[in-house]
Amino acid sequence: MPIKYLSYLLIAILIWAFNTIVSKLSAGVIEPGAISFDRWFLAALVMTPFLAKKTWQNRAIARQYFFKIAVFSMLGMVIFQSLAYYAAASTTATNMGLIGSLMPLTTLLLSTLILRERPTPALIVGTLLSIIGILILISKGAPLDLLHHGVVKGDLLMLLGTVAYGLYCVLLRKWPVPLPPWQMVYLQISLAALMLFPLFLLSPTSPLTAQNLPLVLYAGLLSSIAASFFWMRGVVHLGANRAMLLMNLLPILVALIAVVTIGEQLHAYHALGGLITLAGVLLAEAPKLLRPPVSVSRQKRA
Repeated sequence: MPIKYLSYLLIAILIWAFNTIVSKLSAGVIEPGAISFDRWFLAALVMTPFLAKKTWQNRAIARQYFFKIAVFSMLGMVIFQSLAYYAAASTTATNMGLIGSLMPLTTLLLSTLILRERPTPALIVGTLLSIIGILILISKGAPLDLLHHGVVKGDLLMLLGTVAYGLYCVLLRKWPVPLPPWQMVYLQISLAALMLFPLFLLSPTSPLTAQNLPLVLYAGLLSSIAASFFWMRGVVHLGANRAMLLMNLLPILVALIAVVTIGEQLHAYHALGGLITLAGVLLAEAPKLLRPPVSVSRQKRA
């Protein structure tokens, strides 16, 4: 595995790990509806000089596949990331990272339903393990308490966002769009900004300040553009299977960064629930990860 391309993937994962911290830090300093729109509007603005002309030249293709591109944008950027900003108000960055680790598993589960892929025994057992792990996590080690107190709103929103992103990944395979990867990304980002504009208008006024501007810049430039660049470059050369294996580092990095940067505390239930969840995800992915690596030219995470 060439170190150069491995480093591309690790840089992307590290940027996304810090973005979870950014999402948590945004709670209380900028409205979720505002940062959701500001992030994608900024990314679209920066990308326009480089991609608008070439994308316009492919407008016939974009028009033909407009509905599918709009669905991609809604699931992967509007719903997933917006729910993460709303979730940050009532859950921890550590929980967000650990719940987000279910993305590969939700993608596999939805593939069995939508793409008619036959579930493997590893997928079934891995799913059960991951459910147990998440129950331990969101109940703080006492799953039976969920019967009396329910689930924390932020954890539930993060779970819904993770399912939305899993559906996004599956539909990318089911509905291939014959556009270059960056043009696809640009169209999805632009549509996300348009779709989020009404939410921005309806949200309480939340002007940019010295406190929240760095968060918007990080989310709009580093997480939306830079991380996508490094991720796609790494996937092209190392294949999707290796890339998704490395993605399992994300919740671990989020937890460590959250402890160091914002003072979150790790508890035994984080370790137990997280390990069981990750074990389930890795077990479910095992059949896919053991296949010979296939180089692909299009992979992307918001």
